[in-house]
Amino acid sequence: MKTSILKYMGSLLVICSLFSCSKRTLSPDPVDDNKALEETDPTPSGNLTYVALGDSYTIGTSVAYQDNYPSQLSAALEGELKRPISLKIIAKNGWRTDNLLESLKTEQLEPNYDLVTLLIGVNNQYQGEPLKKYEKEFTQLLQQALELANQKTERVFVISIPDWGFTPYGSGWDQQKISQEIDAYNSFAKETAEKEGVTFIEVTDITRKGLDDMELVALDGLHPSKKAYKLFVERMLPIITSSLKN
Repeated sequence: MKTSILKYMGSLLVICSLFSCSKRTLSPDPVDDNKALEETDPTPSGNLTYVALGDSYTIGTSVAYQDNYPSQLSAALEGELKRPISLKIIAKNGWRTDNLLESLKTEQLEPNYDLVTLLIGVNNQYQGEPLKKYEKEFTQLLQQALELANQKTERVFVISIPDWGFTPYGSGWDQQKISQEIDAYNSFAKETAEKEGVTFIEVTDITRKGLDDMELVALDGLHPSKKAYKLFVERMLPIITSSLKN
């Protein structure tokens, strides 16, 4: 494993330099942001509509756009449901809950999405934001997600926050502290989702295998890889497919 970690050292030097700003951002690679945010083509009649809300884990930092989890999920759902999926991603590297809330104020969105996913909070945790702030803002975001699905709780899914401590970059930090804090965030998100009748899907355990299986980590040594997102989708697919069929 030491040899595998050394492969990432060159990338990690770049990451470390980017983390030196006053507001740390768990997102060193902005390559795919604009492409994802511009997925706003009119929805053809008969398509299922999907909006994915989140941060770098949603936009897929350091993987190709088609390899992020919303894109892989859309392709898989098209295969299962035999209907085209119109995907819109509202996410950006480094976004906290407040950044996503602010962005949603300017988006022109109709409350009729067939599917809404929400994965947010890692940058709140990474930047040492108060948990209470996350709790307040996540609750607001979940309400907005429900509004986008026209209050159809069966069309909204909260995805757990991955654990960046189990990456070559994260291994240099206090992994136990990272995991404890992420568990606290996920515990609140799950509890809040379930109170609203929304399904919570756990993927954190997949990312906690990142130091044992380096193929789960992107080449930046920090974010999930195409393979990791594929495993996310394999877990999400039967749950979401069943809901959309009903």
